[in-house]
Amino acid sequence: MKFPASTLGDEVKDKDAKGEVVKFVENGEHIKDVNLRIIQIIYSYVMNKYEILGVIGEGAYGVVLKCRHRETGEMVAVKKFKDSEENEDVRRTTLRELKMLRALKQENIVDLREAFRRKGKLYLVFEYMEKNMLELLEDMPNGVNLEKVRHYVYQLCKAIQWCHMNDIIHRDIKPENLLIGKNDSLKLCDFGFARNISAGKGLYTDYVATRWYRSPELLLAAAYGKAVDIWSIGCILGELSDGQPLFPGESEIDQLYVIQKIIGPLPPHYMQMFYNNARFNGLKFPAVTKPETLKHRYQGVLSGVLLDFMERTLMLDPDDRYSVDQCLQHSTFQTDRLMSRKNSVPLQHINTHAISKKRKNDLIDHIRSENLKNMTSSRPGSANQDRLSRMETDNRQNPLEREETNMDITDVIQPPVQSKFLKQAKNVLKSSVDKLVSQKESDTQNNSTLEF
Repeated sequence: MKFPASTLGDEVKDKDAKGEVVKFVENGEHIKDVNLRIIQIIYSYVMNKYEILGVIGEGAYGVVLKCRHRETGEMVAVKKFKDSEENEDVRRTTLRELKMLRALKQENIVDLREAFRRKGKLYLVFEYMEKNMLELLEDMPNGVNLEKVRHYVYQLCKAIQWCHMNDIIHRDIKPENLLIGKNDSLKLCDFGFARNISAGKGLYTDYVATRWYRSPELLLAAAYGKAVDIWSIGCILGELSDGQPLFPGESEIDQLYVIQKIIGPLPPHYMQMFYNNARFNGLKFPAVTKPETLKHRYQGVLSGVLLDFMERTLMLDPDDRYSVDQCLQHSTFQTDRLMSRKNSVPLQHINTHAISKKRKNDLIDHIRSENLKNMTSSRPGSANQDRLSRMETDNRQNPLEREETNMDITDVIQPPVQSKFLKQAKNVLKSSVDKLVSQKESDTQNNSTLEF
């Protein structure tokens, strides 16, 4: 699916494209209806740097284009937001996503390559992934084999762990927002509904996650926290295993009923919330005397250990739900944990007990130099990279702490901040080199004096 660059250029130059829709045709076959105004706005910048190959998708907030970098040949996805300056809600959403992605660099979170603004519109350039999980499930309507199910869920847990470590909840985990790449790599994307939270639970917006993946506390507009993401992980596990959504409710009240039909009645305090909620005034649930249970639903589909994991992520009371750290330590992921440790590179530590000051300084310089080599050679998302990112977080102000209403695009469209630790390490190396050069010059001068 490719829009020839020459044809696209002619269309944009020759037509007044405001609101006009053009049908691109290649080899006599209709490809895609595209709003020419979108193409016209993006054309002047993107066509200089990228070749547009097609439209990946279009939603309420913008359009995503598949592009190829003209110089490197690298495939990227360019996301263009609609009305990012005129509409305050869209502006807040786009800037929130940009700031989240700047702060969250991890191997299972989609990589933001660059961001730019043109004519009041915000554009984000991402690494290109072959498909999303929804497309994967369309190709495999009976579900994915258990080995892949476990591998995908483990990667999702790692992405959520990194978010929760940075006090961020995603709030919109669903198959469309899980990208699948080569070697079955999984990456979490679309942080438009994500937000920075304080410790514990809070009263935040309740209409966030897509209904099928919303936890009971979200559906009841109760206070919520990180546990809402854990519920979504359990829903994704179920859908991956048999190809069918676990809780396909048709409305909010139907969603709550579908959950109870499988897991059982809501806790008493949640039932009280339901009856006190004006949204559900005058409504009540049919009696649920014998819930289906997760064990019966996935008998012969999930292994016993995966089923245990699912049950712990889908506890009705969020206080009883696993944390993401507990998820990653579950016995079902033992093999994945061993593989992760195998790829980690340990940092050396300094033991300076009972040595001279000069030898102590020399040893510190040497070990810092070795650690710098190890960190720069380790792959993104490894244990060293995670430690480095945590050190950066400790040493500079969290960019998400400022109020979103005061955010400006110029605050966030900038090159990534270089690690403070890397700067210090480089300064140490430079200082060591300067010492050696100074010593060599001094020796040379002494030799010259003696010869004279």
